[in-house]
Order: sequence, then C-alpha cells, then structure tokens
Amino acid sequence: STGLQNQVSGVRVSPPVQVLRGFASIIDEEKMINYIKESVEELKNHVSWPSRQESSSLMVTVAVFSILFALLTWGVDSVFSRLIQVYFSLIK
Repeated sequence: STGLQNQVSGVRVSPPVQVLRGFASIIDEEKMINYIKESVEELKNHVSWPSRQESSSLMVTVAVFSILFALLTWGVDSVFSRLIQVYFSLIK
C-alpha cells in the first residue's frame, strides 16, 4: 500500500510529501544564481518577442474586448437588478 487508510471512512491518504528536501536545494545560493542566469539567457536568446506594431495591435484588441465585456456585464446586471425590483414590488 502506498498510503495510509482511514479506518473509519476508508479514505486513502497519501504519505506526507517531503517539501524541505526540495526547498533546501532551491536555497543553495550557487544553484539559484545559475538558475537566474539561465533564465535571463533564455529570455534574451530563445523567446520570440512580438514586434512593437503587433504588441500595439494586440493591446487595442484586448482593450476593445475588455470594454465590450464590461458593457455586457453591466447590461446583464442592470436587467437582473430590474427583474429583482419588479419581483419584490409584486410580492410586497
């Protein structure tokens, strides 16, 4: 059996995960510095960044859809608010 079983409910519980062993290796300063250097190198040389024009175009698209979604949410909220007001005025 790979885990413990609760005798009352029969639910299987996995054994505790040893977090400290993995955490201790992350704290190792040399490994952390190496990780940061490799991450910066990856971002500089292996990531394909969009052009300024493409970024601007995508930003406008996101802004337009965000505004449309906000207006849609406001509209649905207004309709439901009005329906609730009508309902409570009828049962009053």
